[in-house]
Amino acid sequence: MSEMTAPAAATAPWWRRLVFNSLTWGFVLLLAATALTLGAGDLDIVQLVLMLVAGWCFGFAFVNATDRMPRNGAVLHIAVAVILGALMIFVTEYGGRLIEPLPDPVRGVFVVLWMATIPATGWIWLGLLGRITDAFTRRQRKNAPVRVTPEWERDERGDGSFVTFPAIQMRLRQLTVAIVAIVVVVGALAVVLLIALGDVVLNFGPRMLIVFLGLVLGLPSYLILTAVLRRGTEQCTVAFGNDEVRIDVGATASVIRHSDLEYLRWRGRSDYARVEIRGAGVDLSLLTGIAKAPAGRTAELPPLPRRVFRRLELAGFIMEKSRRGEVITFRRAVGTPADEKYPGRRPLRQETP
Repeated sequence: MSEMTAPAAATAPWWRRLVFNSLTWGFVLLLAATALTLGAGDLDIVQLVLMLVAGWCFGFAFVNATDRMPRNGAVLHIAVAVILGALMIFVTEYGGRLIEPLPDPVRGVFVVLWMATIPATGWIWLGLLGRITDAFTRRQRKNAPVRVTPEWERDERGDGSFVTFPAIQMRLRQLTVAIVAIVVVVGALAVVLLIALGDVVLNFGPRMLIVFLGLVLGLPSYLILTAVLRRGTEQCTVAFGNDEVRIDVGATASVIRHSDLEYLRWRGRSDYARVEIRGAGVDLSLLTGIAKAPAGRTAELPPLPRRVFRRLELAGFIMEKSRRGEVITFRRAVGTPADEKYPGRRPLRQETP
């Protein structure tokens, strides 16, 4: 009888990390907006949307990067937020006079960068507001009952174990599109209001611009989006048996044998905690990070049991692990069913006594 070695982690290809990096899309959209603005010699709605989304991409990437920093992440977040706030105040006061003698192409590039800076600054300040709120409520959370993460339990219906958790049946790209749509709509609304109420904004002073974007438009939009999504929360169960995966989403039950399983992704923490599973006609994406958790529970998933790694390795899967080990992905290796969908991959190591 063969024994499996410890799971071997495989890093996602560089091109995949590049494609799914928000910084990459920020630079691409910013370059596209610059090229269209300089080519047309005018500012149109297409360029405006590209600038707003590009700015959000940069702000989103920065906030996530500071959240992942084990040290000094909060200090860097505060410093950049203050610098961008001061920059916006300075440009609002003196930017027009400074760029007036410059050539038209230089002024066009300046406008693109400035319009992209507005949503980036708004998102960074919104993230900083979240940090401040978290700091004020930390003492209250310490005194409150400790919330527990869902745990694996022995499955009485058959072999293996199961975990029950609240989740929203939604793909990550759908969530991203929803966030981008909110950013574009709110950003466009902010630009329209600032243009229409230019005199009022000047009377209140440029400092109110950041407060206006973050508190009056950004925060309510985020809260509304979260509330709408959480209405779709369902009770879900995922069970790993010796030869199959059993999934219950509300009243719907599905069973995927390991021989029919094509893809499995497991992320336990963060707002993007989720389970993605595909095979045997089943294609599910269960987001738990943004779902409404029951009292005393966290919106997280427990780590996968060791036996799941061994069973999936035995079934011919390879494992990919993110840099920090938060995201675990299983794909079929060469020589197993459906291997034509994932060419160029090698099976995990096996040892035979």
